Amino acid sequence: MKLIIFDTLTGKKCEFIPINEKKISMYVCGPTVYDFSHIGNARPIIVFDTLFRLLKSIYGDNNVSYVRNITDIDDKIITAANQKNISTEELVRKTINYFHEDIDALNVLDPTFEPKATETIPEMISMISGLIKKNFAYVAENHVLFDTNSSKEYGKLSKRSTKDMIAGSRVEVAPYKKNPFDFILWKPSKKDEPAWDSPWGKGRPGWHIECSAMTKKFLGISFDIHAGGADLIFPHHENEIAQSESLHSKLFVKYWMHNGYLNIEGEKMSKSVGNIITIRELLKDYEGEILRFAMLSTHYRQPINFSKELLESSNKQLNKI
Repeated sequence: MKLIIFDTLTGKKCEFIPINEKKISMYVCGPTVYDFSHIGNARPIIVFDTLFRLLKSIYGDNNVSYVRNITDIDDKIITAANQKNISTEELVRKTINYFHEDIDALNVLDPTFEPKATETIPEMISMISGLIKKNFAYVAENHVLFDTNSSKEYGKLSKRSTKDMIAGSRVEVAPYKKNPFDFILWKPSKKDEPAWDSPWGKGRPGWHIECSAMTKKFLGISFDIHAGGADLIFPHHENEIAQSESLHSKLFVKYWMHNGYLNIEGEKMSKSVGNIITIRELLKDYEGEILRFAMLSTHYRQPINFSKELLESSNKQLNKI
């Protein structure tokens, strides 16, 4: 069976030709576990669970390795734990359990591997050390940063100019950076924050290096599909490419796939608007199969307008089926 997919990097539909037909490899960015997962988090989970099922049906159950990570160290986690006056470990443990309960109700298959970022710290330190040695990264004020000027193809996934990269993106401005969009690989931890020993002092990894280390550990230097929400194209996935390809001088990912945004009643979902809806809240009124059907009722790359009308329509269509 010929499988045609849309590759974000080339901007074209193409035939999926795996690196190894006996070992299909796919990685999807999973949750940052600081609170209940919202319905926007459910979209990539459902979309790429569907792709996982399709790949298994084509290449065989035992020939597909699907990695979906859990980010269990992050500023948001530390902030949420402090607000609740509990340890980050306790918050993470509870939130992971909630996450699994919620997506189980959506009839999502377990991935082949579900690594936690904190389980891959040695691999991250090794990668960062390699980037420093090859002059792709530098140490400044106890931080280690990737030098984006050293990556000739930086911006190839998002197709953004330097000006566009700085404007309207999650770029942290800091005086110790050579360039505004140089990104953190390792940073010092504050007092009472989780910390690990490293050649650069006690600290913790940056967000982007986590996924590069986990993909390498479980799928190798090069693999078939990297997927996630469109909001991750820049800076997260762009930065993954830069650090991984700079270190290894090899193709990082063959195909990039991204699902579209989710709006609530026509508005972007955000805390400032106050329209965040959790999976758990919706499951009180709708069965998981209805939420899943609703998510798959719109082409996965297109924006989806999530509303009560969509859920009621999905319920009626499922009853007809």
